Amino acid sequence: MTRATEILEAARRAQVMIATAESCTGGMIASALTDIPGSSAIFDRGFVTYTNAAKIDMLGVHERTLAAFGAVSKEVAAEMATGARDNAKAKLAVSVTGIAGPGGSEHKPEGRVCFGLADANGVVTQTVEFGALGRDAVRQAARDHALDLLLSALSNALEAPKDT
Repeated sequence: MTRATEILEAARRAQVMIATAESCTGGMIASALTDIPGSSAIFDRGFVTYTNAAKIDMLGVHERTLAAFGAVSKEVAAEMATGARDNAKAKLAVSVTGIAGPGGSEHKPEGRVCFGLADANGVVTQTVEFGALGRDAVRQAARDHALDLLLSALSNALEAPKDT
């Protein structure tokens, strides 16, 4: 069973609709989810916001956040995930912004990817240093990591005690 299929089944059981906000992955997360028949039951929409202007216009990322931290930062990942959740009919949103390569800098090396995960309890972020694996490998690793974050969040939601 693929990760995406597991996400589909877990989201159905938890009755959770998902949205994505992607930069360096360019829609790969949304594509992985929508490759599965029946995904419309759990996937509302995906935002591909490659430029800073798109992040601002579509997700409500603040210009001051971009100016202070740069597009590849946990702060921007948090605002992307929150914006995706707020602008979709979703209970859960994942975001990804990073440097797939080639290139990077001393302060933001190739392979650095920041993730955000937003739900009703707020947003959590994570930065992963995949390293200079090459553009395709970094993008695939980022997609897979984002799918793992979604699956983990859904598993936690299913395990949480229900109010009676």
